[in-house]
Amino acid sequence: MHRSAPRLTRILACAAVPVMLVVAGCSSDSGSNDGTKGKDSSSSSGASPDGQKATTVEPAKYAKLPDPCKSISAKTIEKLVPSTKVKSGTAGKSSDTTTRGTCSWNGLDDNGVKGSDYRWLDVSFLRYESEQTLGLSGKKRAEDNYAKEISKAKATEGAKKVRTSPAQGVGEQATAVGYELTKTGEDFTYATIVTRTDNIVITLTYNGTGYAGADSPSSEELMKGAVAAAKEAVASVSVANK
Repeated sequence: MHRSAPRLTRILACAAVPVMLVVAGCSSDSGSNDGTKGKDSSSSSGASPDGQKATTVEPAKYAKLPDPCKSISAKTIEKLVPSTKVKSGTAGKSSDTTTRGTCSWNGLDDNGVKGSDYRWLDVSFLRYESEQTLGLSGKKRAEDNYAKEISKAKATEGAKKVRTSPAQGVGEQATAVGYELTKTGEDFTYATIVTRTDNIVITLTYNGTGYAGADSPSSEELMKGAVAAAKEAVASVSVANK
């Protein structure tokens, strides 16, 4: 049977190269009459480049923060911080009040020859948005940073006798951190509550000391007050997002 010159030349050329190259480059005569020639078969699958379907991260539950200075009732502030200098609280500076906010109260209750009691209370809120590009929900980001805030409280410079325990009945997660700290020549007792409610992390610190012969507050007394105030701070989140 007579073959055309171009056809014969092609066959001879393929016979002169290794088998692997013949398979790759010399089988085009098998044709592609099925209409798939030049198409990327993977492009029709709808899959992402890594072969996985894109996931959608749920939106953050809470879109707002409460006013930190109104997150704890005036009655509680009066009880925990006698002779409060600024009853309405002193707000901390924030470059973005939708994601972070703080407020503090302090007071010195002067009892004359019986000495004076000093108390300080502060609360901070951190709100986390969901990050679609990272595949992280606001809740997951808050969970991660909740652990970091506990570590920060435990690592307070100069802190002594550091102890931690679960704080029952406060938010979805809560840890109590207690310690002693000497400053301005006095021994202060600290009670910190770190808690999380969905995508918001709250850190509340209550501390105090006794001056001029007054007894320093017990750790149990301060922790009880800190837990009560923290519960109000958590509740204020739901109110702000109604």
